[in-house]
Amino acid sequence: MRKSLFSAVVVVAALALALIFVPGTVAKERVIFGGGPAGGTFQVVANGIQVFDPVKNLEDISVKAQTSAGSVENLRKTDDGKQQMSVVYSGHVWLGRNGKMKNDPKKYENVMAVAWLYGAPAQLVVKADSDIKSTKDLVGKKVGVGNAGSGAFANCELFFTHMGVWDKIERNAMGYNDAAAAFGNNQLDAFWLFTAFPSGAVIMAAQTNDIALVDLGADAEASGFFEAYPYFGKLVIPAGTYRGVDYDVPSFQDSALWVANKDVPDEVVFKLLELIYSEEGLKHMVGQKKTFKDMSLDTGATNIVTPFHPGAEKFWKEKGKL
Repeated sequence: MRKSLFSAVVVVAALALALIFVPGTVAKERVIFGGGPAGGTFQVVANGIQVFDPVKNLEDISVKAQTSAGSVENLRKTDDGKQQMSVVYSGHVWLGRNGKMKNDPKKYENVMAVAWLYGAPAQLVVKADSDIKSTKDLVGKKVGVGNAGSGAFANCELFFTHMGVWDKIERNAMGYNDAAAAFGNNQLDAFWLFTAFPSGAVIMAAQTNDIALVDLGADAEASGFFEAYPYFGKLVIPAGTYRGVDYDVPSFQDSALWVANKDVPDEVVFKLLELIYSEEGLKHMVGQKKTFKDMSLDTGATNIVTPFHPGAEKFWKEKGKL
């Protein structure tokens, strides 16, 4: 019995050694890619990269998408190496690296930028005949400010506080569609969004009312908002995006960034960028969600104030974008 057991152990050990030394076998670099809640755009990014065939077929890299609570959790897990890559809002990366997260003085300096993915622009909707021409005109008005606990609400609080009106308005915490309906029923004077355009909620509002968009870009410029919060990027909502708004509207946006822990090998970051930012890779990502239509070699290194991962820096420099 002992002899049989010994023989079995020897055979198993020999097989294990044989597998280790099989020519051409390579230990894969495992990349846990943090996304977000199921169904959210962050998770679509992570899943999209994981299921892209050229990524799946890599012999030396294994990408595994992982759900999370979202941006802040991804920042923390990527910093401590529990996730090698993830999607994080640019604002959270900047605040985290500078020790300015709310009630959290830790500096998350292990998180580095890989690429810009897409933007979430601010939009403030009013009636076309309204006397609200600037954020400061909101004083005493009824304003939809986004769902409590959402990124839209947090950025509304940040911007309106910076503008000195947050405590001087009648705040109504609600989702975009509810806000559009309340606006249409004259229960709100204005409502705020922080989302890609064209927004279905704004389109809905424009069907029942003549609307206007407030020039938030001018407010941000004049108040020093971009200097205070340099992770926000400038943009213009083009004329004709919404019915009746036949003029360009300057605004600002936060950005969703692809980030990596500083210890991820440079060649891993470079290879994944090379695949995703190929013509085939970009087409694949747009196929996952139209939000990614602005992903390109021209935009991938823009609107980023966080230091690039060395592998990403090499990639973008080779493409002539840094």
